[in-house]
Amino acid sequence: MEKPQIHTDIPKVLFTVLFISFFIIASFWILNPFIVGFIWAGMIVVATWPLLLIIEKRVKYRWLSTMIMMILILLIFVIPIILLISSVIDNSAPLIELAKSPSNIQPPQLLWLNDIPMIGSKLYDTWHSILVSGGNALISKIQPYVGQAANWFFAQALNIGRFALHLGVMLLFSGLLFLQGENVVSWLRHFAIRLAGQRGDAAILLASMSIRAVALGVVLTALIQAIVGGIGLAVSGVPYATVLTVLMFICCLAQLGPLLVLIPSILWLFWTGDTTWGIVMVIWGGAVATMDGVLRPYLIKMGADLPMVLILTGVIGGILTLGMIGLFIGPVVLAVAHSLLNAWINEVPKPNPDLTETVEFMNKNFIEKE
Repeated sequence: MEKPQIHTDIPKVLFTVLFISFFIIASFWILNPFIVGFIWAGMIVVATWPLLLIIEKRVKYRWLSTMIMMILILLIFVIPIILLISSVIDNSAPLIELAKSPSNIQPPQLLWLNDIPMIGSKLYDTWHSILVSGGNALISKIQPYVGQAANWFFAQALNIGRFALHLGVMLLFSGLLFLQGENVVSWLRHFAIRLAGQRGDAAILLASMSIRAVALGVVLTALIQAIVGGIGLAVSGVPYATVLTVLMFICCLAQLGPLLVLIPSILWLFWTGDTTWGIVMVIWGGAVATMDGVLRPYLIKMGADLPMVLILTGVIGGILTLGMIGLFIGPVVLAVAHSLLNAWINEVPKPNPDLTETVEFMNKNFIEKE
């Protein structure tokens, strides 16, 4: 008896896929102005959810704990960012004028070199011979590139309108997510189970743990390093300490470390003859540079017990690929993929350490007998 052939209506399937794809694309197109703000809100809410629960236990009401969290986000996140952007804009103007005028950039005389025992006079003579033989010409060649970099940085800082929109959307969605967090998580888990069963549910849990690990281990570490380093810059008298603190925070987020900002600042202190503060900043900068080696592993383990290499690779790759929002998306994607791959591999037993059976199987099936 022949089996009945199953007839597939290919045009129906094709038009169904096109219809669904159209609505998905149209929905993302309409929501495009709000996606970045919503992702920010989701990351912040996931990272700070335990704090919300602690506050709710004290005040007994979700709406009141949500208001407190919104005020904290406003004070700790939004207002400092606006002040930093304003400071960058204010301080960029004199930097641009300085870069546009080569005559204003003069190399220092470094008279303090003469005070160094034994080799001081030689160092002083060598420095001045370099100045005479072309130091000013070198500064003149570097100056146009400094001006271009300053102009680009200033233009980026002026693009505050879109950033302000994202901040506003982030605040709005943060409040809604704090109020309805359990319902949103329930819907996401339901959707994930519909897609991939129990693995999908585990992926949602793993994603939240990864976000918390990045927020604690990467962002908080970078913030602490930048604040401590910025205090040292301000106390030692380095100009534009606020701008340099922002740059230090960005470098720490990108896993480049604070030394990219601290070393030029220390050299500037020695350049201007302030050797005392220069020596102090060498010690201070060394302490700041080693903070991440202590703080980051401890804080990452508080969020999720994931390989540090995986988190750092996701952070760096995410920033290079997607910008600042990739700071969170990169490690989350890698962490979920890594754990799901391990779960799939662990469905079968591990190989036997004794290779005797494997060698026999290989000789029997893969090696031709003469």
